[in-house]
Amino acid sequence: MRTIIVNGTVIDTEPRPHVVPDAAVVIEDGVIVSVGPRPEDRPEDRAGDRAGELTGGRAEGTEIIDAAGGIVLPGFVDTHRHVWQSVLRGIAADATLGAYLDLVLGTLTPAFRAEDVYAANLWGAIEALDAGVTTVYDWSHIQLTPGHTEAAVEALRESGVRAVFGYAHRGTGDADRAEDEVRRVRSALLPSDDGLVTPAFAAWGPVYGSVEAARADWALARDLGLRISLHATGEGPVERLHDAGLLGPDVLFVHGNGIPDESLKLVAGSGGTASVAPAVESQMGHGLPETGRLRSFGIATGLGVDTVTDVPGDMFSVMRAAFAAGRAGQTAPELTVSDVLGMATLEGAAAIGMDRRIGSLRPGKQADIVILDAAAPGLAPVHDPVAAVVTAAGTAAVDTVLVGGRVVKRGGRLLGVDVDRARDLAVRAARHVTTQARTTSAR
Repeated sequence: MRTIIVNGTVIDTEPRPHVVPDAAVVIEDGVIVSVGPRPEDRPEDRAGDRAGELTGGRAEGTEIIDAAGGIVLPGFVDTHRHVWQSVLRGIAADATLGAYLDLVLGTLTPAFRAEDVYAANLWGAIEALDAGVTTVYDWSHIQLTPGHTEAAVEALRESGVRAVFGYAHRGTGDADRAEDEVRRVRSALLPSDDGLVTPAFAAWGPVYGSVEAARADWALARDLGLRISLHATGEGPVERLHDAGLLGPDVLFVHGNGIPDESLKLVAGSGGTASVAPAVESQMGHGLPETGRLRSFGIATGLGVDTVTDVPGDMFSVMRAAFAAGRAGQTAPELTVSDVLGMATLEGAAAIGMDRRIGSLRPGKQADIVILDAAAPGLAPVHDPVAAVVTAAGTAAVDTVLVGGRVVKRGGRLLGVDVDRARDLAVRAARHVTTQARTTSAR
């Protein structure tokens, strides 16, 4: 199957975000094969085109997507989100980090049934796609039973999003480790690294657990070929990992607020990467987002929504939060709109180890693509397409979304998924979880 996107303003992000003039994007079997002149505009193709017109073969099996008046760019990459919290939207809007942990992880999490996790992951993945997020790293710490895990993976697959499923042990203590379950998830649920949903390991230690448990988890993850992600702020986590010999290019540090300069040098030297959630960090009091400082050490840094319990679930809001923090003078040089769009696409893909597959429009990469309606109110007129995406665009402008060449949104409407059913399931799950949590707390 061939798809050609024509007549749009194309932004590629490799090596840095830039406009490709007069470009068409040609896709074959879900993979980008060229970004440049439309095939029939190339002299070497005209003879073949004429022959195709005579036989009727040229149009057969080819879909033309007319992006006139649109901005065509790689799909956004969300490097850190707790997708299962989609049914808790806005429930902790005024919470500090400690209050969020007490409410969400301490009170609400135990009330989730497997079917609630399914509903939440489906609705959260749909939300991501609707907003042009084609890849999401799902840091999943809702593994109350094997059924909860299976429900989360099933929902991601059903949604059509590209996802990294980061499996976290059901609790933070050493006794909560479930090595056999991690192996089962890898072998039975997610045996391949080539599908839309791929596995990773979401680690608690040594931030919460012991260094010994962290050593065992790192050994397990590396034995299974799983990249590792962990929340880490301040002094301590990086140093302990370094002393234990656990740093490496397969380790993704989430947040990073207040990590000392000398420790960031250790991360950079090991090839480690970072994910910043600037909206959540600003609202919950983690500290000023460290986007600029992390990048100044040469650490590949992506952006993440984190949790919709207190912020929107779209990359436009996250990009603007990152841009504002970076322009607040925390480090020099200041962030540019080009830097920010790169973090939301190619650099984010590098942070989760997927930049060879996604994050730009280079030939050979998966056709994960977003088309924005540049005529939308609040976006037109467009003088600088990169600046328009970062500073002006919003979810209402997301007209068309492709994942692996498959159109999952067209003309502003999601395709291939029953949105009404998913919404109903999410509302029912939210009602059950909050009611059950209140009942339990009242006892």
